[in-house]
Amino acid sequence: MRTDEFDFDLPRALIAQQPAFPRDTSRLLTVGEDLRDLGMRDLPGLLRAGDILVLNDTRVIPARLRGKRGEATIEVTLHRRLSETDWRAFARPARRLQVGDRIAFAPDFSATVTEKRDAGEIGLHFADITQEQPLEQALERHGIMPLPPYIGRPKEGAAADREKYQTVYAANPGAVAAPTAGLHFTETLLSELQEAGILIAKLTLHVGAGTFLPVKVDRIEDHKMHSEWGRIDHATADGINAAREAGGRVVAAGTTALRLLESATDEAGTVTAFEDTTDIFISPGYQFRAVDLLLTNFHLPKSTLFMLVSAFAGLARMKAAYQHAIKSGYRFYSYGDGCLLHREDQL
Repeated sequence: MRTDEFDFDLPRALIAQQPAFPRDTSRLLTVGEDLRDLGMRDLPGLLRAGDILVLNDTRVIPARLRGKRGEATIEVTLHRRLSETDWRAFARPARRLQVGDRIAFAPDFSATVTEKRDAGEIGLHFADITQEQPLEQALERHGIMPLPPYIGRPKEGAAADREKYQTVYAANPGAVAAPTAGLHFTETLLSELQEAGILIAKLTLHVGAGTFLPVKVDRIEDHKMHSEWGRIDHATADGINAAREAGGRVVAAGTTALRLLESATDEAGTVTAFEDTTDIFISPGYQFRAVDLLLTNFHLPKSTLFMLVSAFAGLARMKAAYQHAIKSGYRFYSYGDGCLLHREDQL
């Protein structure tokens, strides 16, 4: 398929710069046989007792760093952990960097460039990391929350985003982008879902900075998907399988949860324990095995995420839903409103 088949025009005024407050006051568009304008607080009534809601409990780290290589200012965004001291990162401007260059982020915190890759990607080795000063601690002191480029912030970031750009159930540090569908949940909404008989399961997928990269090829089949690390433990896999066997539906809270579930599900539809990287690329024609409903935000044109939701609910249906959302003033992207998608082949 052509990449431009997934294009649409979006007024910049609809790109949310701040999340809704409280979080669960976001609007919710349900996309099935028809379109319904609701709110996130309506979610417990849209699901059924016995359904299982799968959340991604990754925690976003302050992975954006500003430093100096000599007199030149360099900005890096960590995106894939290789070891305790080594990461892959995207650098700006990468062309100024050479293998062996040292980037100083603070007097006692620096990294050395270990490799240069395509599209501004580099390898970094953090030599100052010790048991007394682990990388996580240094990032908390010197890092900036890695918000997407369409959210306007000062170069030094905004302190409030450390809480806003994090789900209320975030537990396992490692993501450099939030699983944004999860940003709509409050403790109250989660309690109401459980009181309605909806089961809740958690997995971990560390969302990488590659999620921001546009599809630059003319045909989507030529796109190379970024890889991300994820884990589903045995108890979670067993719980999801048991819920399905009892007639419950699997509801993925976000494309990240969906991608990991589909990566860990065999041809018979059984979810298995998983701990590995995945680079699954879901586009129209994909046969879903694990997920019945998808809660997600509104995504960028010509992005892999819009291709995924088009595969799930149908390209024509999603284009119509997005046009309705634009006309109705829904807020788009990471801090925007949400939609609940029914699978096209189940309608």
